Amino acid sequence: MTALHLAGPDDAQRLLPMIAACHAELGITRDAAQTADALLPLLEGSPYGVAYLIGPARAPIGYVVISFGWSLELGGMDGTLDEIWIRPGVRARGIGTEVLQALPKALAGAGLTALHLETRQDDPKIDGFYRRNKFALRPDVVVMTQKF
Repeated sequence: MTALHLAGPDDAQRLLPMIAACHAELGITRDAAQTADALLPLLEGSPYGVAYLIGPARAPIGYVVISFGWSLELGGMDGTLDEIWIRPGVRARGIGTEVLQALPKALAGAGLTALHLETRQDDPKIDGFYRRNKFALRPDVVVMTQKF
């Protein structure tokens, strides 16, 4: 079983290069300082989300970030899988599946009632991965976003 380690302030230097690699892979252009500013509150215990290191804490092979929200419909605190990234050299070995199976157990203990995610519509491989891990489209719901 792949270990998940709750990330703290000392893990920023491990996380930031992986986040930069993830964003480069996805074509996300973001200033490194802005990314660090967004990450640090999570590492310092913000109630808005958490970051986990995937694999050995001192030499992680990936990370996952969950942001928290609240839903009357779903009965309380819910979460959104904001980012999950695993080093390319160790992908397709079941690590992502292990992470997605471990997260509900870890997060339910903290009171989460549901976990959401956003994914690209043009990648059937990623879509299949999420579906195999019990994520399903909600036929009556579409996520819409207004950026500030």
